[in-house]
Amino acid sequence: MGLLEQCEAAFGSPDLYRVLGVRRQASPEEIRRGYHRASLRVHPDRAQPEDKEEATRRFQILGKAYAVLSDAEQRAVYDEQGTVDEEGEALRGERDWQEYWRLLFKKITVKDIEDFEKSYKDSEEELADIKAAYMDFEGDMDRIMESVLCVDYTDEPRIRKIIEKAIDSGEVPSYKGFVKEPKQKMMARKRRAEKEAREAEKTKDELGLGGEDDLKALIQSRNKDRKKEMDNLLAQLEAKYGNNAKKGGKKTAAKKGKK
Repeated sequence: MGLLEQCEAAFGSPDLYRVLGVRRQASPEEIRRGYHRASLRVHPDRAQPEDKEEATRRFQILGKAYAVLSDAEQRAVYDEQGTVDEEGEALRGERDWQEYWRLLFKKITVKDIEDFEKSYKDSEEELADIKAAYMDFEGDMDRIMESVLCVDYTDEPRIRKIIEKAIDSGEVPSYKGFVKEPKQKMMARKRRAEKEAREAEKTKDELGLGGEDDLKALIQSRNKDRKKEMDNLLAQLEAKYGNNAKKGGKKTAAKKGKK
């Protein structure tokens, strides 16, 4: 089975960019960050014993996807032809993908994460990333929230305000999927995020975040305040769009909205 078929089987898509959660025009550094983020979710060291074999398989597939997209020549071939060189150096042989990962990414601390978050949030880089994600995913907030760094569902009101300001100023088009997103879809996204947050708390020690006594209290305090903002946003959308905001129903193919 070739790499693209492996991606389809493991992640539901043969698109290497989508598997890594990045846009097709992503810079090498964005691709590297996307690989880091995606691989952390399936890293074998985080898996339960019964899930370790599947986690290892998915982890190896992500490594191969990154190996292709991080090589300028192979990426160009993939972009032009939609194929990968299965016999190329990046994919040939039995590479130790966990060792490859450790060489790419140093062990990070809670302070590293907090320092980066402080410098990234509300920066020009974050603003550019949000607008790019909005354009790439045509206003699909599910994919925008997955793509932008250092955000969770409690950041959604802030992200929405940034996008709405960009729409009002004419920097980006108005996509129907964004301006008339059903409340049902938003609530489903919120429930998924809350579940992931609970699971992340359980694995905090495994990620080396133990011992930071004030971190948990800090996160809980932030989330309590931000949850109020999210609830207010849902109420505002329901009032603004009325019945349109309540329409859920069956999923339909995404259509590109126009101004």
